[in-house]
Amino acid sequence: MLRRLLLPLLALAGAFATTPAAAYWEYGHETVAKIAYANIDARTRAAVDRLLAQSALLETPTCPAGTIEQASVWADCIKALGPRFSYAYNWHYQNVHVCEPFDLKAACKDGNCVSAQIERDVKLLQDDRVPVREKVQALAFLIHFVGDLHMPLHAGDRGDLGGNRVPAGYGIFVTERLNLHSIWDGPLAERAISTPPSLVHRYPADEAARIAAGSVEDWSRESWQVSRDFAYTSALGEPCIPQEERAMLSNETIAELVPVAKRQIERAGLRLARLLGEALGS
Repeated sequence: MLRRLLLPLLALAGAFATTPAAAYWEYGHETVAKIAYANIDARTRAAVDRLLAQSALLETPTCPAGTIEQASVWADCIKALGPRFSYAYNWHYQNVHVCEPFDLKAACKDGNCVSAQIERDVKLLQDDRVPVREKVQALAFLIHFVGDLHMPLHAGDRGDLGGNRVPAGYGIFVTERLNLHSIWDGPLAERAISTPPSLVHRYPADEAARIAAGSVEDWSRESWQVSRDFAYTSALGEPCIPQEERAMLSNETIAELVPVAKRQIERAGLRLARLLGEALGS
């Protein structure tokens, strides 16, 4: 019994020790991509496959992007390549303060934020004048960034690097490497994805259209609100009052957050499917 209890904790500890900071880690991003791939039409799927088949043009052999699952984590993988892609570091998030009125423009000055880059990538994919190499890169960025936008702590911030400066405990698991951001990136996202029913399937057209409706700014506001109302509030009680003690997410709180995290991943997948269709389907 003790061995069965310890193994998951040891695995989780190993993940924190060896995994670089990456939004939604691999499991989350790959699941978003799989949902999208299952919900695009044949023409869009063929266009995605044609572009990714030319991913060697990216010249990042240590960061492959030949499949939609590989492409979904490419933008995190290239962080290890140093100065070559350092210009894209700020594109993974947007620091919209949860204790102030929603203001996307202030957080996205000069387009250096995730929502602005999503819109830019769609435009690049729609433009026949753009070279193939740039289209492949735009596609890989788009697949990743839609997932990033729906990770609440990439869309809402409290002056603490999206929860990275909020030490937190996950159930009985506590370590110095664990913070509120990493919980939503990793163990909470993984539990949400692995909790039945599976999110990866073909959704009825009316349901997919309903979930995917709205603009990128609408989705930004929605994720910002999830960050404020769920991510921060569940950990801190009142998100706008400074707190020095470690935030502790009880097992009961985690269970309540699973449907929230699950819904965000579902939204990301279906909205990515819609954007892929708009960018490549016609």
